[in-house]
Amino acid sequence: MTMGHEPHQHQQPEEAAVEQTAAEEAVPAADGVHAAHDTPEDHGIEVQQDLDELVAKAEKADEYLALAQRTQADFENFRKRMARDVKAAEARGIGKLAKELLPALDNLDRALAAAETPGEGGSGAPEHHLTAGIRLVHDELLAALGRAGIERFSPQGERFDPNLHEAMVQQPVEGAESGTVVEVYQSGYRLDGLVLRPARVVVAA
Repeated sequence: MTMGHEPHQHQQPEEAAVEQTAAEEAVPAADGVHAAHDTPEDHGIEVQQDLDELVAKAEKADEYLALAQRTQADFENFRKRMARDVKAAEARGIGKLAKELLPALDNLDRALAAAETPGEGGSGAPEHHLTAGIRLVHDELLAALGRAGIERFSPQGERFDPNLHEAMVQQPVEGAESGTVVEVYQSGYRLDGLVLRPARVVVAA
């Protein structure tokens, strides 16, 4: 009596070899599907794409930085220009006001000069309280102009300068060099180097 059953016991050697080959080829075929999606070429493409994206972002960042720098430079130029314009407008306003006040200051100068003239109530007598009041107003007005940047100048004994002086008379003066200011009729005023009013003078011929 025969015990058990061996299904492949009676296979021919050729058939067994075919089955073995088929079994061995089945495993690589399954692995090949995964390998086809993970080749070095695919990795290279992904890396290149990442690099391209980084380069594009860097270029965009450079554009934004350049724009920000231009905007900052434009704002700084605008700020400086506005500061200059404000300063110029302020100087024009101060100069205009000063020119309106200068005639009054000239009158105070004349009043003080008259009070100091020898004679009745002149320099030989004690200063009258009215003269003292005029002098006080005169000095306060000069101080106020000085605080605003306005400078008074009287070029007695200096060389005549047509940019600063206005020659009212030119005449020979003994002992004075030609072209020298020998007398000041009216003081000059300037603001930050800009002449508001030239000094009116007598020049030695």
